[in-house]
Amino acid sequence: MARSASHLRVTHPALVTPRPGCTLELLDADIARVDTLPEARFVIHAAASADASRYLAAPVAERDNILGAASNYARLAARFHRTSRVVFCSSGAVYGQQPSTLAALPESFAAQPVEAMPAAKRPYAAAKRDTEAIFQTLGAAGLAVSIARCFAFVGPHLPRDRHFAIGNFLEDALQGRPVRVLATHPVWRSYQHADDLVRWLMTICAAASPACPTFNVGSGDAYLVGDVARRVAQAAGVEAEVPALIDAPVDRYVPSVARAREQLGLRCELSLDEAIAATLLSLRVA
Repeated sequence: MARSASHLRVTHPALVTPRPGCTLELLDADIARVDTLPEARFVIHAAASADASRYLAAPVAERDNILGAASNYARLAARFHRTSRVVFCSSGAVYGQQPSTLAALPESFAAQPVEAMPAAKRPYAAAKRDTEAIFQTLGAAGLAVSIARCFAFVGPHLPRDRHFAIGNFLEDALQGRPVRVLATHPVWRSYQHADDLVRWLMTICAAASPACPTFNVGSGDAYLVGDVARRVAQAAGVEAEVPALIDAPVDRYVPSVARAREQLGLRCELSLDEAIAATLLSLRVA
């Protein structure tokens, strides 16, 4: 996982959960500048920041970080990872604004032009699109690659002081405060637990091929953000403060996961309520 927009921590590829007798090696390096790569059976390329404030403060620098890391990795992968299976962690942001009449975004959705997106979202979406093209080029060169377009998630490592709504809800709950929703327009989201995310990424990585298959990653179960806040509040035993909705444009960010289900047999093991409960438990015992 990335510690910054251009730093990647590489773990031993065969280990998801260390088994007795196994060792775990951590290498700290700048993936945009290294000249060698460790041997790997599986590679998850996730070297990018997901902090929206960084893209607002320095959009060009953040975009260059993402592309620099991907370009250098692609240069080295042809030498060091030619027999590896590689998944690039892209984003649902590449689609642009989801039409309010579309319940879920399929991988075949005709992406919105970057210029038509809100200015704050353009650098991130453009960088992810360009990086997808880099990995598709690797596939055309015969490497086994895949793309995971990631949506919204919940788990103990999700920041609770950023732009992630459910993270803010969890922080309110942990502090014993009412869980507050500020938005008054309809906002629809779906959340996949981090444990499911890891399992999906490893499965998509194993399915990598020169054809560079692309899969949405997330939950297909959509909820109004106000309902999510109420579920967090109920699980934590606190109050929820949810304003009445006004008649305004709908903000929807929900993937279709039919392709992952039908082609790879993937599904979410944890429901939203189970994911919230598991996250609260992890944070309280940490």
